[in-house]
Amino acid sequence: MDGARTGTASRAGARTGAAQYEYRQVTLDPSTSRAQARTLLTEEAEYGRWELARTLLYAGGRRRVWLRRKIIRVRSTL
Repeated sequence: MDGARTGTASRAGARTGAAQYEYRQVTLDPSTSRAQARTLLTEEAEYGRWELARTLLYAGGRRRVWLRRKIIRVRSTL
């Protein structure tokens, strides 16, 4: 999986009171097998607490995957 993925993280805000999510985009090369992609996404879900938001498969075989996770804000109790 060397060079098979690139990732960028960005924060996207939602309306006040609604859940806010952090998004990450992962691009997989056409040479990445489905099994390798599944393993990569499973590890991201288990250890990084990411969930699958969207996938896109291009004609050349490249895959783009959007992952998301809730932004947890800690409030001071002092």
